[in-house]
Amino acid sequence: MFKIFKNHHPASWVPSVYFAMGLPFVAIAAASSLMFKNLGISDAKIAFWTTLVMIPWTLKPLWSPLLEMFKTKKHFVVATQMLTGITFALVAFSLQLPHFFSFAIAFMAIIAFSGATHDIATVGIYLNELSPTDQAKYVGWQGAFYNVAKILSGGALVYLAGELEQRLGVVHAWMIVMGIYGIIMVSLSVYHMKMLPSGGSSTQVKSLKEGIETLKDVAKTFFQKKNILLSIGFVILYRFAEGFAIKIAPLFFKATHEQGGLGLSTSEIGMIYGIFGAAAFVLGSVLAGYFTSKRGLKKTLMILCASFNIPFVMYALLAYFQPENLYIVAAAVIVEYFGYGFGFVGLILYIMQQIAPGKYKMAHYAFADGIMALGFMIPSMVSGYISDFLGYKLFFIWVLVATIPSFLITYLAPFNNQQPDDQSGSVES
Repeated sequence: MFKIFKNHHPASWVPSVYFAMGLPFVAIAAASSLMFKNLGISDAKIAFWTTLVMIPWTLKPLWSPLLEMFKTKKHFVVATQMLTGITFALVAFSLQLPHFFSFAIAFMAIIAFSGATHDIATVGIYLNELSPTDQAKYVGWQGAFYNVAKILSGGALVYLAGELEQRLGVVHAWMIVMGIYGIIMVSLSVYHMKMLPSGGSSTQVKSLKEGIETLKDVAKTFFQKKNILLSIGFVILYRFAEGFAIKIAPLFFKATHEQGGLGLSTSEIGMIYGIFGAAAFVLGSVLAGYFTSKRGLKKTLMILCASFNIPFVMYALLAYFQPENLYIVAAAVIVEYFGYGFGFVGLILYIMQQIAPGKYKMAHYAFADGIMALGFMIPSMVSGYISDFLGYKLFFIWVLVATIPSFLITYLAPFNNQQPDDQSGSVES
């Protein structure tokens, strides 16, 4: 084991670094929604502002080439994890202030910028340290642990917040939870000082002017890729329905039956996501990685798309029947999260294998990932207003309608980098 760790075996850093990538993203995208709802903020305001502050994940291609100017990619991963942890502590402190929402949102914007920078460097390490075959092999673990962070955030920590709310009150409960986010990120930073490989540097940028020129070349070569507009369409629309659903689902679970929701407590929501959702998602992600590596992405992409989108019907059924049995709700979450985990792998592998390859692997991945975030961000920003207007029943019907573009663009998605049938990870550079 010590030899494996000494040699930076992927198992010693891929799970932890992608967990660190996922935690700040889902803390802002999901857990903060429940926090602000319990603190008396409206659904529409929550959905808009907690989505708006996530814009750095969309704009990160603008500064990705500049990261080549300094240090190593490992340096940026470790530094941003430390900064993110400290800023979570500031969010915790801000919750007791009179204008807590404004302060908390401002600190979350800093977390978003730090997290987006962390993502760029992390992907650079992944692409430079692993062979194409290993990229396909470990993408399931990558996706699994990215979303283990999501389950921890929306599951265990939300459950803890619910229990603490009853004993300490809402403000102090969420101060503790935000503090825990901070401790986790600082701990990961310390761990990765030792365990993370450097990731190297893909270009030799020595000045700001050269960095700007590199950025221009990155953008130029990105949009010169064959069938790039169709590829961009795929990246934007694959998660289109999820963008609507992910903000509203926990608010729907929390809302009373009279409001059209399920009337679950904060602790019950945390238990459902943290136990049932966690197991289902990890299983789906890992199985998809091996499934795709054996059959090839081109042959499996439509299956992955269906796995990702069809399970959203679970939310529509829950909204229509409003079951009071917690196990029925948990069963629906299991189906949705298994499909989510299984299908998400398709999008990540497509970006890695069909868009990123070339002279600027890290920067082109960042471009595509930023576009993906935009495709998620736009529907997420307006989801609260649509939900308020339609009500939960019709809203989740709308989510199902929103899956149609995903199927259409998956059918049209171009494959320009040829792959052997038995190795989906082998791509042309």
